Amino acid sequence: MTALQEKPKAVAPEGPPPRRRGKRATALAGTDKLVLGLMLGIPTIVHVLFVWIPALGSIALSFSRWNGIGGFEDIEWIGVGNYVEIFTEYPRFWPAVQHNLIWLVFLLVVPTCAGLLLAVLLDREIKGSRIYQSALYMPMVLSLALIGFIWQLIYTPDGGLLNSVLGLDKPIDFIGDSDINLYAVLVAAAWRHTGYIMLLYLAGLKGVDPSLKEAAALDGASATQTFFRVTFPVMKPVNIVVAVVTVIEALRAFDIVYVINKGRNGLELLSVLVTDNIIGEASRIGRGSAVAVILLTISLGVIIPYLYQVFSKENRT
Repeated sequence: MTALQEKPKAVAPEGPPPRRRGKRATALAGTDKLVLGLMLGIPTIVHVLFVWIPALGSIALSFSRWNGIGGFEDIEWIGVGNYVEIFTEYPRFWPAVQHNLIWLVFLLVVPTCAGLLLAVLLDREIKGSRIYQSALYMPMVLSLALIGFIWQLIYTPDGGLLNSVLGLDKPIDFIGDSDINLYAVLVAAAWRHTGYIMLLYLAGLKGVDPSLKEAAALDGASATQTFFRVTFPVMKPVNIVVAVVTVIEALRAFDIVYVINKGRNGLELLSVLVTDNIIGEASRIGRGSAVAVILLTISLGVIIPYLYQVFSKENRT
């Protein structure tokens, strides 16, 4: 044995073998490109043809005077003349604006409060709650036109359900009387809208953290205090959705009043004025388009802030 022995050199431990990066499949096959193109292209084309082109065409025609007869060369461009006429000389415009405002306030108060109350009751999981929920939401499945036909049978002076129940000597003409027909139709619209509001609030109540209610109960808060000081503020996103949906519902109301009496005799709305001017006996395409642009502008005044808030929240998260 030799006196000096070479010490073995320390060998660094071998790490795991480097991973081999697989090739990312970035290229699509020809069939995939075709399917993707059809799935994106067809809805885009339909949307552009039936939404954007008519909307932009209405904006352009609102600055013109045209009766719809003849070609585009017969269009007379008059600038903002239609808007000036609508705001100053069109007698049906301001009553229609007033009716739309009444429609909005009524829907914001009556169906919203009723829908919230029903949602709170159903959230307690009472016996048969699913049956009640389905029955209350059922009117929302029906179209506004069908709602109008149903409530015509209820409001009819001769043999109508409501007059038969009241049993008055002189039946009330709920639809023919211009002093009350707007509110009679609003009751019918609220009957349909309440189920939708109930469903939105019920979904919001299901999403509230139960620990918040438990903490409020430990602090000695009553059920009413817990709801108004804890539960309802937490449902702020739902409240915003309800407000936006209600505003849009109030502005686009058309079917039910047009079915009942073509939106006349106290039931004038902005949407009815658009239809009357465009497809009426004396077509005024320009004026009808101007009313439609006014209605669109009012709607965008509500929709754009809502979308801005939603996208801003997504960017922050």
